Amino acid sequence: MKIVSSVALEFLGCRLNQAENETLARQFLSQGYELAESPTYADIYVLNTCTVTHIAERKARHLLRKARRSNSNAVIVATGCYAQRAPEELRQLGVVDLVVGNEGKFYLLETLNHLSEDEHEEEASVFLPGRTRSLIEIQRGCNDLCSFCIVPQVRGREYSLPAERILRGVKERVGAGYKEVILTGTKIGAYGQNGGSPAQLLCLIERILGETGVERLHLSSLQPQELTPQLLKLWGDLRLCPHLHIPLQSGSQSVLQRMRRRYSVADYKRAVSLVREIIPDVAVTTDVIVGFPGESEEEFEESYHFCERIDFANIHSFPYSARPGTVAAQMPDQVKPEVKRERSQRMLALARGSAQHFREHFLGQTMPVLWEGKVRGGIWSGHTDNYLRIFTQSDKELTNQIAWAKMIAGHEGGLWGKLVNKGG
Repeated sequence: MKIVSSVALEFLGCRLNQAENETLARQFLSQGYELAESPTYADIYVLNTCTVTHIAERKARHLLRKARRSNSNAVIVATGCYAQRAPEELRQLGVVDLVVGNEGKFYLLETLNHLSEDEHEEEASVFLPGRTRSLIEIQRGCNDLCSFCIVPQVRGREYSLPAERILRGVKERVGAGYKEVILTGTKIGAYGQNGGSPAQLLCLIERILGETGVERLHLSSLQPQELTPQLLKLWGDLRLCPHLHIPLQSGSQSVLQRMRRRYSVADYKRAVSLVREIIPDVAVTTDVIVGFPGESEEEFEESYHFCERIDFANIHSFPYSARPGTVAAQMPDQVKPEVKRERSQRMLALARGSAQHFREHFLGQTMPVLWEGKVRGGIWSGHTDNYLRIFTQSDKELTNQIAWAKMIAGHEGGLWGKLVNKGG
């Protein structure tokens, strides 16, 4: 295989995949590679795939074929969960040079360039171009057996990274200039030894806040049963971002039971109430599956109206997709595609309305914004700590700066802000 000097990295799916791509980028940079913006200009193209739905797999195949069409000379690598689940399926596309599952993902440099183990484990402490926040993996794998989920099959059992390694990673990111760090994993509420616990996650967060200079700390996703009062009290430190993604999957109790989730609708409602009681202006977002096997019209209505009552800041809704080897794939009464489409459209409309209602609550308020870059002309875009997307106009350089803005109008699915002095 030829010696290469530039690499394009792309991912599909979850924030854990995004965090892994950051790690891969640092590994390649540490060995002198340049990061290319697209496979067209790269010697290597690496796609970190997702297998959670058939749509994610279809996107992966499309991107791999597109990469080959745009650059016939590139070394094309498929890795991640789809590569773990169905490597031969990807090889049969005829456009991929190397298929690497999750276990071999971080040995790509060694595989491609015959580097030693010590070499490929080094990471460059650099600010990656176009990034203002960095994701750090703290945990991977899942021991739960939700009936619809293929993740335990492709990610394996739960494993937590050592606290010292995580702390070192946060300090490196701060030293490189990042303003925000996101802790991510398959199931970060299971962080810790011997099965993990919210108490062990609490201890890790306390250490990060106490031992590093991180300006914003963001948690990727937590289950309702993991949201204890003790953990939530940590948000008294304003560096912890008031945004919690709490997967729901369904607002119907009978569907939750068939899904084998570890909480009830009542548990979920109590968790959200507790979060909102303790954390001011918190954004609560969620995932919802529609068209789960056997979902009746009544059960869908229960789920829809539950989401309506909770009034989420945003809802990531998607139709159920049967995954090979899961219990749900063998369940009777699979919902017809046209019914799933209609229910998806209704839930997506609710999601848009809920997001707009949440944004409108902040009109007139002044909030700190982490500005990420120009979108066009003198228009800049960034996010508040509760993950509202904000736009403003400025002739000054704002990239990777936290500056305050007063929210004065809605704009392109976000808010328009006027820059002001802190607290102005």
